[in-house]
Amino acid sequence: MSDTVARAGGAHRGRPDGFGGVVLRPGDPPYDEARSVFNAMIDKRPGVIAQCESAADVAAAVRYAVSSELEIAVRGGGHSVAGTSVTEGGLVIDLRKMRSVQIDPEAKLARVAGGATWADVDGACQQYWLATTGGRVSTTGVAGLTLGGGSGWLERMFGLSCDSLVSVELVTADGQLVIADETKNTELFWALHGGGGNFGVATALTFKLRPLTSTTLMMLLWPADAGPEVIRRYRDLFEAGAPEELAGGVLFLTGPPEPFVPLHLQGERLIAAAAVHAGPEDEARALFAPMFELGPEGVMVAELPYVEIQSALDDPPGLRNYWSAEHLAELPDEAIKAFCDRDADRPHPSPSQQALIPWGGAVARDADKWPLPHRKAAWVVHPFGLWTDAADDERAIEWTRNVCADLKPWSTGAVYLNFIGNEGHGRVVAGFGQENYDRLARVKAEYDPGNVFHLNHNILPA
Repeated sequence: MSDTVARAGGAHRGRPDGFGGVVLRPGDPPYDEARSVFNAMIDKRPGVIAQCESAADVAAAVRYAVSSELEIAVRGGGHSVAGTSVTEGGLVIDLRKMRSVQIDPEAKLARVAGGATWADVDGACQQYWLATTGGRVSTTGVAGLTLGGGSGWLERMFGLSCDSLVSVELVTADGQLVIADETKNTELFWALHGGGGNFGVATALTFKLRPLTSTTLMMLLWPADAGPEVIRRYRDLFEAGAPEELAGGVLFLTGPPEPFVPLHLQGERLIAAAAVHAGPEDEARALFAPMFELGPEGVMVAELPYVEIQSALDDPPGLRNYWSAEHLAELPDEAIKAFCDRDADRPHPSPSQQALIPWGGAVARDADKWPLPHRKAAWVVHPFGLWTDAADDERAIEWTRNVCADLKPWSTGAVYLNFIGNEGHGRVVAGFGQENYDRLARVKAEYDPGNVFHLNHNILPA
């Protein structure tokens, strides 16, 4: 293993004092795999990768990086679309060896290590028929999703992931381990409900869990030209008062080679109405009856354990990614037309998708509790580009931006930052609102005055 770490200002030798994990440097055999993240557009070469095995390792790595003037990136699931899980020339705090999940079924609590993914949590909870809101794929990191808010299938019933957060163990910029909850470091606890990775490295998170005994996944498909009719019907279903146990999204996509997709639709532009119901199949079909009435050409309905639903739509690694989002106060027919018209520019054939997600329910009820004003939105527009050829970068990015631009007339002005990449400081402020941003900046000044943790949707210290 090489002893030299390239960095600005010279070379640094050795390893963090008191560090018990694995240190990787350029040239070490596992280095290239360890530096890779899910977005293939990101190709950065850190000077050091510290694969931590404990909170003490994390603290040692933070102190080492600060004393060595190394930029810090924190990696959990590695799903940051902007590539903030890795740094060029700096130090990556890699938490993937810290994935334990401890369930207390009597208290209905889960203590989750900072490097766990939702697959780890959902698998541990399933045996007790308990759950909390995770993302919509199983490979997402628990800490990153939760600290940024946490949108997922169960959000209309259970709220965002952060709503179930009971406490966080955090290593701060001075290498100290602190606990934030409703009685200790309360301003920090508030900030961790959406403020992202600005305040330190979360080494453990504790969640309250809720019973979840049955779940049903539904996916109905039509040719893309049915889009306006399908989306209007979907809108009317949710705006008429669909129960909070029903969530999902309607989206344009390319027909995958799956058994439930008719051969004549595979590889073609489709409109899909997706839903997850926290209940059995017969209830799910009854609630989704207005969509079945439109005569879908492809149908998939399955009552599955929640852990299986969470992994049913996992996105493959190794694709180029660019995402954005716009939050809508309303969804009139004019907005639906604008949304549908833009599908003509969606990269095709590719896994790119153009989604429209209904919010409300528990998401809206806690809209003023945490620093997340976007929760008041009725609908979320979420285009996410996924493609393979670098030659398509400009076209895919332009399409993603244009989807959002088309829907601006109906936007709330706020945005869920986990759904976007690096879109400038103004969008960061829009993610919190100016008043919340100013309060977060004061918390940042207390716990990270030097802005050590800045590879995120950054909040500048007050």
